[in-house]
Amino acid sequence: MNSPMSSAVPVTPPATRPVLNRSLTLLFSITCGLAVANVYFVQPLLDSIAPSLQVAPGLAGFVVTATQAGYALGLVFIVALGDLVNRKKLMISQTLLSAVALVVAGSAGQWPLLLGAMVMVGMMAVLVQIVVAYTAALALPQQRGQAVGTVTSGVVLGILLARVVSGVIADLAGWRAVFFVSAGMMAVLAWVLARSVPSSDIPKADVSYPALIGSLFKLFVTERTLRVRGVLAALIFAAFSVLWTSMVLPLSAPPLSLSHTQIGLFGLAGVAGALAASKAGRWADRGSGPRTTGIALALLTLSWWPTAYAQTSLIALIVGVIVLDFAVQAVHVTNQSLILAARPDAQSRLVGAYMCFYSIGSALGAAAATQVYAQWGWVAVCLLGALISATALVYWVWIELMAGREPGSRP
Repeated sequence: MNSPMSSAVPVTPPATRPVLNRSLTLLFSITCGLAVANVYFVQPLLDSIAPSLQVAPGLAGFVVTATQAGYALGLVFIVALGDLVNRKKLMISQTLLSAVALVVAGSAGQWPLLLGAMVMVGMMAVLVQIVVAYTAALALPQQRGQAVGTVTSGVVLGILLARVVSGVIADLAGWRAVFFVSAGMMAVLAWVLARSVPSSDIPKADVSYPALIGSLFKLFVTERTLRVRGVLAALIFAAFSVLWTSMVLPLSAPPLSLSHTQIGLFGLAGVAGALAASKAGRWADRGSGPRTTGIALALLTLSWWPTAYAQTSLIALIVGVIVLDFAVQAVHVTNQSLILAARPDAQSRLVGAYMCFYSIGSALGAAAATQVYAQWGWVAVCLLGALISATALVYWVWIELMAGREPGSRP
């Protein structure tokens, strides 16, 4: 199950360990929300970006794919640094570089430049994983799930509010203004982090950077919990991306013809996901992770039924969005709580490795959704999402059956 302690990367003891108080937890939650918003605020803008840069609608989803590709690169080559360098300095550097990348994206006059800038935006957005790992390291073991859930609530709210805010700004000042506003917020955040985050740090791995990256890949082999929960992450976030990448297309087209602001407001329907994030952390602390996962995956599969009626009933779509966001975030928080508990000495690398699955699933879901919609329409998109969700549920059932046959094998 977990690898023996002899395989752990050596760490140096900390001089002073900061306390994870309420104000620091709140700041970490806000930081995660602003960082992840840079990944998701572009989704409601696809129908504006494509004609502005003279790109075919079927290719618009590759803006999201480019962002997720950058996110994957950041997960492999940046997040692991959280186990090696001072996390405060790493967080500030990522925030400032993110602001620069957003300015470039907002100024882009050509499609390749925008895609390149979005790759960099995605790479810097892994600030979320640095913060989550830092939160888990500072929290007491019996409170780790709850602390991660609280910070993840900020992630959920960032995802949801990103769509609302970006829609409003785009309607008022155009899609480029969204990038410039976000760049300004990241610059302010860097200043706040510099003044508020304690300078002391957790234990650091006593290895070179290449060895650290090498140990990241070894985790895929040695940690069964990571592999199992990583597959679930890839599937649930593929389903999540299928909905949120393509939903703007039928809502903005006749007969609905909703504005960016109106489409963005659907993100508020997913606030239930934020509630699930904190609750699921407590459930994981109490040993109910497997049950939470099964129930959430069943709800995720069922959520596509009302969602399929989006073009005829906005109420049905709202119901589907609420259920889907609740299910995805419940599984996501449970996954992180179980993975971070597996190896306290490698929390940054564990989060980075886990989120690689998330990024792959999100990128594939985004690319597939826009193509499926262009070829066969909204109902086909919902069938795709339901198939992915059902696959995750079947996989979980199989894992639980195997765990029942082999005592001690449950991740």
